[in-house]
Amino acid sequence: MSPDLRARESGENFPVALKALPRRHRDDLHAVYAFARTVDELGDSAAGDRVAQLRRFDDDLGRLFATGDAEHPVLRGLRPTIEAHGLDAEPFHRLVLANLQDQAVHRYESFDDLVGYCRLSADPVGRIVLGVFDIHDARLTALSDKVCTALQLVEHWQDVAEDRRAGRVYLPQDDLRAHGVDESHLDLPSATEQLAGLVRFETERAAGLLAEGAPIVRGLHGWARVCVAGFVAGGAATVAALRRTKGDVLAHQAKPSKAGTLTRVLAMLATGGRRGARP
Repeated sequence: MSPDLRARESGENFPVALKALPRRHRDDLHAVYAFARTVDELGDSAAGDRVAQLRRFDDDLGRLFATGDAEHPVLRGLRPTIEAHGLDAEPFHRLVLANLQDQAVHRYESFDDLVGYCRLSADPVGRIVLGVFDIHDARLTALSDKVCTALQLVEHWQDVAEDRRAGRVYLPQDDLRAHGVDESHLDLPSATEQLAGLVRFETERAAGLLAEGAPIVRGLHGWARVCVAGFVAGGAATVAALRRTKGDVLAHQAKPSKAGTLTRVLAMLATGGRRGARP
């Protein structure tokens, strides 16, 4: 992984759990992380025609799975992980598709529409992680999808102002109308009462999904359990950070501490996910 990707990774929650894993698992997850970050960068910040670049990357990804060869160094770095665990191509292609969708779709009419986007942008990550631990279980996959959708949602609620500046509004349009929020409110230095109420509402909706998915921890064993508990605990810590803002994510940064996340990881491992998803 390049120094730039490692620096980006160090700012995210899941390395709290990664550091406890054996080298072989860390290497696999670093390779997956490098792939996901590269796709995001192509979709969010690449100079030039981002659609064309994403499509070329997707074609290169297809060659990797078809022939074992690829041009992009991140894809070449992913090859040992794919081969060691027999990973399926579909979740990787879905992550590229999510970024292609980002180029054309900047608003979602309903919460269901937004969840549909998360099936492309978030759920595949959990499926890949389970695959890295050689776990192929329909019930656990369904729980993973709930966790990953919740993680994507709380990230959106953390980044309301940043996304607005980038021309994207992930708060569902019908929820904006129901709470009397105009998109111009997202440009203010602090949240209106209506916007704060909407963010609290969306936070609790995401927290509910996270709680529904948290029992995945009980269904896992060994290092897989440690890793996934890290993801779930990171989500719970973010929910707690969002709650501390009382919905005013324009004036206050909803950033969980690594110490708080680690505390939740340990609690989840001790209770098997029965506690920790709802701070």
